[in-house]
Amino acid sequence: MTPEAAIDVLKEVIVFSLLVCSPFLIGLLVVGLITSIFQSATSIQEQTLTFGPKLIAGGVLFVLLAPWLVRVMSEFTISCFARMASLGN
Repeated sequence: MTPEAAIDVLKEVIVFSLLVCSPFLIGLLVVGLITSIFQSATSIQEQTLTFGPKLIAGGVLFVLLAPWLVRVMSEFTISCFARMASLGN
């Protein structure tokens, strides 16, 4: 494997990981922001209050995004195996 091919594979893996993780990060960020605004407005400063909504939102996001995640990850795996076959020659 040439250094250029290794860098290309590494770049593809990083972009793919950002693609897969970003919906979860954005969704949990929005839920955390809404919870923080609610805590500020009501003067409830309970540390564990943010954990519940984030846990529920993460579970809901995972259930909703599961078909997309399976499809995208299987396509990426197939492309990785195809790339391995072409690098062997």
